[in-house]
Amino acid sequence: MLKAAAHGVTLMVRAQPGAKRTAILGVFGEGSQAQIKIAVQAPPLEGRANGALIAFLAATFGVPKSAIELVSGELSRSKVFLLRGVTTAHAATVLIEQGIDRRE
Repeated sequence: MLKAAAHGVTLMVRAQPGAKRTAILGVFGEGSQAQIKIAVQAPPLEGRANGALIAFLAATFGVPKSAIELVSGELSRSKVFLLRGVTTAHAATVLIEQGIDRRE
């Protein structure tokens, strides 16, 4: 779910759009296919949920929205984001603070 990349880290996310509030819910899947499950308040229309995910990830990891790039999964619930300028150690610490302690 969290992997080192050339300019930061990639984060595998499972989106749940249309939720009451945006929040990390836990882990979806197991092993190398594990994803961080995030409920998103925005509906999955016209890229609103993707935009809300980018804003949420930027706030959660303490980087500007421009540092978050959707690498794959634009129309899918399963997505991969690149977090530019974020180290693996920092990302792991943030995930642990959010109750997620699996780095696969």
